[in-house]
Amino acid sequence: MTRKQKRMLKKIIISLILFLIVLITNLILEKGFSSRFPNGLASIIPNEKIGFILPFVLYFAIYIYIGFNVLKKSAINIIHGQVFDENFLMAVATLGAFSLGIYTGITEHKPEGFDEACAVLLFYQVGEWFQSYAAGKARKDISALMNIRPDYANLKRGDNIEVVDPSLVNIGDIIVVKPGERVPLDGIIIKGATTLDTKALTGESKPNDVDVNDNVISGTVNLTCTIEVKTTKSFGESTVSKILDLVENASSQKSQSEAFISKFAKYYTPVVVILAVILAILPPVINGLNGNWNTWADWIYRALSFLVVSCPCALVISVPLSFFAGLGGASKNGVLIKGSIHLERFNKANIFVFDKTGTLTYGNFVITKIKSNILEEELLHLAAIAENESSHPIAVSIKEKYGKQVEKQYHLENIAGKGVKATYNDDTILAGNHKLMEMFNIKYEDVSEVGTIVYVAHNGKYCGYLVIEDEIKKDAKDTIEYLKGINARTVMLTGDNEKIAKNVVDKLGLTEYKSNLLPQDKVTEVDNLLKSKKDNELLCFVGDGINDAPVIMKSDIGIAMGGVGSDAAIEASDVVLMNDDLSSIITAKKVAHKTMRIVFENIIFALSIKVLILILAAVGIANMWISVFGDVGVAIIAIINAMRANSNKY
Repeated sequence: MTRKQKRMLKKIIISLILFLIVLITNLILEKGFSSRFPNGLASIIPNEKIGFILPFVLYFAIYIYIGFNVLKKSAINIIHGQVFDENFLMAVATLGAFSLGIYTGITEHKPEGFDEACAVLLFYQVGEWFQSYAAGKARKDISALMNIRPDYANLKRGDNIEVVDPSLVNIGDIIVVKPGERVPLDGIIIKGATTLDTKALTGESKPNDVDVNDNVISGTVNLTCTIEVKTTKSFGESTVSKILDLVENASSQKSQSEAFISKFAKYYTPVVVILAVILAILPPVINGLNGNWNTWADWIYRALSFLVVSCPCALVISVPLSFFAGLGGASKNGVLIKGSIHLERFNKANIFVFDKTGTLTYGNFVITKIKSNILEEELLHLAAIAENESSHPIAVSIKEKYGKQVEKQYHLENIAGKGVKATYNDDTILAGNHKLMEMFNIKYEDVSEVGTIVYVAHNGKYCGYLVIEDEIKKDAKDTIEYLKGINARTVMLTGDNEKIAKNVVDKLGLTEYKSNLLPQDKVTEVDNLLKSKKDNELLCFVGDGINDAPVIMKSDIGIAMGGVGSDAAIEASDVVLMNDDLSSIITAKKVAHKTMRIVFENIIFALSIKVLILILAAVGIANMWISVFGDVGVAIIAIINAMRANSNKY
C-alpha cells in the first residue's frame, strides 16, 4: 500500500471505531434503559427541544473527520461549474440527513438520520479506499515497466569512465555496463560477453546470452559480466524511451464502454437529483392538499435515501478499473496494449492477417532434408566450403549445420543467379541451383521439394542436395488452431512463391493466403479485405513491425511481433507482443475477453441492484442503510470483480 492509502485506511479505522462507540452507546441507552433514556443520547440533555445537540455533535464530528475531503471536492466542483458528481450527491444526501435529524429532534424530540448520514460517508470512503487499492494493484504491473528507466550511463572517454545522464550520451559513444546494471541505451557489444535479463520488457523469464557484435536493448539488466557497448540510438529514440512513452499514454485512449459510462453519468446524475427533488416535494404537497401536511419528513428521508443509492460510483469506478486491470494483466505477460479502446476492439477481432517471414516463421533458414550420394558429413563439408564467405541466410544455415571450421584457401566465385564455384588447384566444388548444374553439364537429380534446393558437385561428379526452408515458429500452429476455434478467419500474405506459401498454409491450417506479393501488394490486399469485411468484423494485421508498418497502420488493429528494438513496431501498432511469441496473441485475446466480460458483469449488476433499491427507496421500503449497500456495497463488489481482470486465470 502507498502512504496515502495507509493514511486513508487509518482514518477509516479510527472513524469506524468512534462511530461504533457512539452508535452502540446510543442503542444501549435507548434499548437498555428505555425508562430514563427513551431517545438514547438525546435523552441525556433534559431539555427535549435541544436534546438532539449531543448526538448531532458526536456524529457530525466523526462525519467531518472522515468526509471533509468529500465536502471540499463538492464545493470546489460547484465553484468550477461541475455540480453533478458523486461528491455532490454524497454531500447533499448526508447534509440533508443531518438537517432532517435536527428537524425531527426539534419537532418530535427524537432525532433520526445522524447515524445513517455518518455511515453513508464512512462507507463511501471505504469504497474509495477499495478503489484506490484496486487501482494501485492493477497499476503495479504496468508501472513495473517504469522501473526499466535507467538512472545513469557509464560513458567511456579514453581510459576514463564518467557517470552521466543517459540523455547526454551520443550515437557512436562507448558505454560500459557492469553486472547488476541496467543497459541505458540501445547498441552493439564491442567487448565482452554476458547474460541479459529481458523479463521486464518481454515477460520472458529465460535469460538471453549475448556476445560481441550482438545487439543489446535499453531496459534489460546485465547479469554476469562487464560489457562495452557502442550506442546506435540516442536516449530519446531508444527502446526504453519508446516503451515508457507508450505506457504513460496507454490510459488516455478510452474505450467505447468507458465513454458510454462517462456520458451516462453526465446525464444520469442530474436526472436522479431532479427525481429526488420531485420525490421530496410532490407527494407531501399532494398529501397536504388532502389535509395531511405532516408527511414532509418521511418523503424527504425517502428522497435522501434515493440520492444515496443513485450515486453512480460502482459504474464510474469499476468500468475504467476493469480496463486498467486488463491492461496490467496483459503487460505482465509481455503484451503492451495502447489503451482500453484497443483492448475492447481486440476482443471483437475476428479476422487475423499474418505476414509470413518473421511472424509465422523465424525468418532464419534451416536445412530440413539432406540426400547425399556420399557421406552426409562430407556433403555438408563441401557445401560449407563453397558458402564460407557468404552472409546470405541460405549460406549461414549451411555453415551452422556443419558447425566446424573449413579450409580458407579456396577461391570462391559467385555466379549470379546460379550459385558458387570454389576452386583450389585442381579441386572444384559447385554449390547452387539446377542452373549451376546445367551450366557445368553435371548430371543431377531433379527434385521438386518445397524450399530452396542446393545441389552440390565435386570435381564434376554430382554428390547430392540440401533442402533449406524458413523455420516455422513452434507456437504458430497452436495459435492458428486457437483462432480457428473461436471462428476467426486466418489469412497469410507473403512475397514467397506459391509452392512455399502453400506448404506453410498446409502445415499451419490457415484458411486463406496470397503469395508472390510485393510490399505494396500487401497494402492492396489488406485494403481489399477491409472493404469486403462485414460491419461486425474487425481485422488484425500481425507483422514484424519493420517493413510491415504501413499495413499495420491501415488495419483495424495493428499487432507488432517482437517489438523490442523496433521503432516501427512501437509507433505504428496498437498492440505490441514484446517477446516475439505468437502464443501471446492467445493470451491477449483471453485477457480482452475476460476484461469485457467483467465490464458487462459490473454494468448489469450495478444497474439492476440500483434500480431495484431506487424503487424500494421511493416507496419507503428501503431505508438509508439499504441505500448505503446499494451504493458502497455494490461499488465494493464491482471493484473486487474488476480486480479479477489482472489475474493470470483466463
